[in-house]
Amino acid sequence: MGLKCAVNVKEGKGAGKKEKMIKTNNIYLSDCVSFMKRMQGDCVDLTITSPPYDNLRNYNGYHFQFEEIAKQLFRITKNGGIVIWVIGDKINNGDRTLTSFKQALHFQKVGFNVHDVMIYKKKNTPFMRSNAYTNCYEFMFVFSKGKPKTFNPILTETKRQGREKLVVNKRADGINRKVWGILKEEKTKTNIWEYAVGLHGSTSDKIAFKHPAVFPEKLAEDHILSWTNEGDLVFDPMCGSGTTCKMAKLHNRRYIGIDISEEYCKIAQERLKVAGIQKKLLH
Repeated sequence: MGLKCAVNVKEGKGAGKKEKMIKTNNIYLSDCVSFMKRMQGDCVDLTITSPPYDNLRNYNGYHFQFEEIAKQLFRITKNGGIVIWVIGDKINNGDRTLTSFKQALHFQKVGFNVHDVMIYKKKNTPFMRSNAYTNCYEFMFVFSKGKPKTFNPILTETKRQGREKLVVNKRADGINRKVWGILKEEKTKTNIWEYAVGLHGSTSDKIAFKHPAVFPEKLAEDHILSWTNEGDLVFDPMCGSGTTCKMAKLHNRRYIGIDISEEYCKIAQERLKVAGIQKKLLH
């Protein structure tokens, strides 16, 4: 299956031009900005990515072109499509950079709506501070291009179920009226999502930890199930160990992953092979 590019490859001069195709369900070794410029506009249903913010880790020397990435993400995202931007802040001498919010404001500037500000809470974070509470979260900004076209809410059990007297609208005399009602057994979960991190937390896949920053497979899975349907295109412009693409594959979504590092592309491709075997075993 192919996704049309917006670039032509010239073979000689004049009319001898051929249009390239970018195939889905692949990992590409490339600078993500250059690659996105080749992609057709309005073609991606969901992007999930975690950028190398504040130089907290060395991503094989890659220079992070944030403003150009945001611009290209807006161009290639479908109307109603979503970008999940997983990010935190560095603390310099007790002072937070607030890179997360600066970037969110820039996404607004290029045209996205800040549809939600979600929290990724880490169950087992090891980093303690001597004069402040332990930091255990990152932001998951949900940027939408217009109104989201898909939302399949993840449900959780309510603690109180069954029949109960419920307060309804006040009468004209100001007295509440109580009637018997049925409490729902399930409700939409909150926008704070909690995951274990590290081996057997983020994933049991040891291959992934050849990469310095692996976010939980369940995080990617929950967003994919929430914002897409089968056959939709899921994109990760800085795919690292390939978590987003792996979960897209397991849930019958098309995917494209890009990374500037040949080493990380190989890790992602290895994990996708394993995911293909897992998928066959499930069926």
